[in-house]
Amino acid sequence: MKRYVLITFLLVSCITFMGLKLRLDNISREKVPGSSIIYIPSVKYLKYATLGYTSIAADLIYLWAIQYYSDTEIKDRYDHLEHILSIIFEMDPYYLDPYEIGAVIAVYEAEDVGAALRILDKGIENNPDQWLFPFEAGHYAQRNLNDYKTAQRYYKQAMNIDGAPAQARRLFANAAFEIFDYETALKTWFEIYQTATDERTRKIASNHLYRVRAAIDIRAIKEALAKYRDRYGHYPLKIDQLVPNGYLQAVPSDMDGKKYIYEPKTGEVKPPTIPWKR
Repeated sequence: MKRYVLITFLLVSCITFMGLKLRLDNISREKVPGSSIIYIPSVKYLKYATLGYTSIAADLIYLWAIQYYSDTEIKDRYDHLEHILSIIFEMDPYYLDPYEIGAVIAVYEAEDVGAALRILDKGIENNPDQWLFPFEAGHYAQRNLNDYKTAQRYYKQAMNIDGAPAQARRLFANAAFEIFDYETALKTWFEIYQTATDERTRKIASNHLYRVRAAIDIRAIKEALAKYRDRYGHYPLKIDQLVPNGYLQAVPSDMDGKKYIYEPKTGEVKPPTIPWKR
């Protein structure tokens, strides 16, 4: 008799819950604040519930999250992106895919580059041997924020990790150039040139060296021109006049030995050659 009562109770319970589920499914999510993550418990209780199988739980939550963020009907689904991912990261900090895909969702769907960088920062913290996370963070900082200083910092992290592609060092050098850190750019491109194992890479490095060297020379020439103009009220007819007046020790030439192009009316100085057409 007890067995029949228990079976009946379970059947009634299942039918009741099914009925409630069907009714809840007909309620618009917009009318239920917080319904977007109502099924995600806290990490504290999840760890107890999984009986130590936290990696499996992380897999299941990740699969659920992929489906969840594919549902365009959930208008506020990005509001809790970092929270949901943080649960996965805590359940299994060495599970790499959620960091990468989470950052992609943050950038291209939520349009929140800051969140993407924070997600990748967590990946860097938990997996310091993975070059991909700082490399992608540098890419997002450069491409989406136009923040070359932050990009340079990430690229430096990436290029110092075993297995990182050679491109990380090149991007680091380019970021240094973009923030006018010409000394670092020149040093790094010279190292790339010296260690290049193929002619194509050597040519790319040479062209960048030309660009950096020209930028350094032109900066020095313009500083000298500004001092000359402050004293005489006009620019000199030729750059050579800066030498006897003590503004330059010598007139610099580009890496190919050619003179820089100078416009005395405006004080504009340009390299004689486009780096990529050398």
